[in-house]
Amino acid sequence: MSPFQAIVLGIVQGITEFLPISSSGHLVIVPQLFGWHFAKPVAFVFDVLVQMGTLAAVIIYFWDDLWQITIEFVRALLHRRPCESKAACLGWYLILATIPAVIGGLWLKDSVESAFSSPRAVGYFLWVTAALLVLGELAGRRTRNLSHLNWVDALVVGLFQVLALFPGVSRSGSTIAGGMLRSLKRSTAARFSFLMSVPVMLGAGAVALKDLATTPALHQAWLPVLIGFLVALGTGYAAIRWLLQYLSHHSLYLFAAYCAVLGAVVLLLV
Repeated sequence: MSPFQAIVLGIVQGITEFLPISSSGHLVIVPQLFGWHFAKPVAFVFDVLVQMGTLAAVIIYFWDDLWQITIEFVRALLHRRPCESKAACLGWYLILATIPAVIGGLWLKDSVESAFSSPRAVGYFLWVTAALLVLGELAGRRTRNLSHLNWVDALVVGLFQVLALFPGVSRSGSTIAGGMLRSLKRSTAARFSFLMSVPVMLGAGAVALKDLATTPALHQAWLPVLIGFLVALGTGYAAIRWLLQYLSHHSLYLFAAYCAVLGAVVLLLV
């Protein structure tokens, strides 16, 4: 993997991880389009650490929120009053929203791995993302903010996150749509989506890093990996900031149209 390829894929990961257009789908499609073929160990190392870049981006952007949630959550446990504050409750909701993805990841492991080897499957799942975004816009009332969140909202959004295990289904898109179906405002649904990405990405990263420690490709490809990590961090941070501002005044139809068109292109070309 060259530094140029690392920059391109870092930008793709950073932007598409948070915009509702599927990062996993794009990371399958882009190398196919350019005819890039990487050794499996190198691709594994790069994918793991570039995703750590987007994890760092969301932690940095939401540091104040995450710190307050953590402090209030621990304090509430010590006081034996689990939901004594809104921030403490939000901590429980983030945990609840993560559980379906953990169970789904174990249950659907073989199906998900099979889908990642099929660019055609990515095309169909991009259509699923487009449909979810349109559904969120048509059915959502968009009247509630984060202070109105309850455990049912968290569970429903968590169930929508299970869909994002498949390449082409956007994690942010599916969870934002799920939040909007619970009448959350667009920007509120996006904010909760980004916050709930932290435990999922931390868990997935911890598992991957364990395997990464024994992979010799890490020493062979440290420069493109470092470049990809930094590029994904910077573009991911910018994507979060831009999307939250965008959704305050605009709909998701643009992203739905993009996913529908890209899905059609993929199905025509593969």
